[in-house]
Amino acid sequence: QVQLVESGGGLVQAGGSLRLSCAASRRTFTSYPMGWFRQAPGKDRQFVAFITWNAGNTYYLDSVKGRFTISRDNAKNTAYLQMNSLKPEDTAVYYCAAGGSAIMQPRLASAYGYWGQGTQVTVSS
Repeated sequence: QVQLVESGGGLVQAGGSLRLSCAASRRTFTSYPMGWFRQAPGKDRQFVAFITWNAGNTYYLDSVKGRFTISRDNAKNTAYLQMNSLKPEDTAVYYCAAGGSAIMQPRLASAYGYWGQGTQVTVSS
């Protein structure tokens, strides 16, 4: 069992930046692919970004390409989502996820075995 804890959310003006962190409870985190998802009120959970266990490959939602960067530090059992040039439409609860069969279907939420509790990101216009 792996526990994931997100942090770093908050309120920011449009054009601002935030860095989300996802801390894992176990060393086995280093072997898991990681993903970030978000869910706005009344909407389905949406894929945002993905990174393989060794950071060799990354994938992004088209609307965040060039603005968001996913990374990980396996020595710290932590993954990150750097979010720049934030827009009001980025407002959502952001979740990190790991494991499962995510390597096969990285954009599919149901492919992940472990989830964090989420952190709120609010971007004001």
